[in-house]
This record gives sequence, C-alpha cells and structure tokens, in this order.
Amino acid sequence: MISVYGGIVLIHVIAAVCGLGATFALPVLMNRPKTVVQANFAIHVNAGIEKLAKMGSITLLVTGIILGILNPELFTKFWYIASLVIYIAAQPIVAVILPKKIAEQQAILESHTGEDLPDSYLQIGKKMAPYNHFMHSAAIILIALMVLKPF
Repeated sequence: MISVYGGIVLIHVIAAVCGLGATFALPVLMNRPKTVVQANFAIHVNAGIEKLAKMGSITLLVTGIILGILNPELFTKFWYIASLVIYIAAQPIVAVILPKKIAEQQAILESHTGEDLPDSYLQIGKKMAPYNHFMHSAAIILIALMVLKPF
C-alpha cells in the first residue's frame, strides 16, 4: 500500500509531466505555422494545452509545498529551495509575458487579411524565443534537481 507521502509524490510527478511538459511542447507548436490558418489553429490548440499546463503547474507547487510540510527537512536542502526559487522566478514568464505575446499575435491575425503570416506576427515570435529558452532551461534544471537531489 502506498503511503500518503508516496501518494503526494506520485501526484507531484504527474503534475510535473503536465506542467513542465507543456514548456517544451508549446514553443514547438507556436513556431510551426506557416499560414494564418495554421497559426490560428496553433493558438487554439495552445489554449487547450495551456489549461492543462496551468493545472499541472499549480498542482506541482502545492504538492511540493505539502511535501515540505510533511518532511520539514526538505526546507534545509539546497535542491528543494533552489527548485522553489526557480519555479517562482519562471511564473511571471509563464503566466504573464508569454500569454500576452500570444494574445498580441492573435490580435494581429484577427486584423490581417491574406494567407501569409504578417511580419509583425513573426517578430513577436522571435521576441518570445529568449523566454522560451529560459523556460526550457528552467524545466531541465527543475527536473534534474527533483530527480538527482544533488545538494
């Protein structure tokens, strides 16, 4: 039989897959469109994936803190504290900056006539690249810290 702590760890891992997995999928999805129709479809799909990612991300934070409460020694571990700091540092990008940029792209598409993607849409995509690189790096570091618990 699984312990309460083990059950929360399981939920935490599933939440990590949902929350962090989208970090890798969404930029790929948003960079693939070559036409307005494809871009609109990508934005629509992105909205659905983003809901799952948000649920996973919130669950990840809550279960991570619960694990710390159940095992207070975690609050003395560098890997645990670093994970919380990295997670919190990434939230403004995930929750504010990237959704705002995607909304700007969507607004451009709504006012655009023609099939080719407008340059302004593509420029916003290029401006999102550093944020996506940061998110990829943060996700890899978070996964490594949670799995390896190096310090």
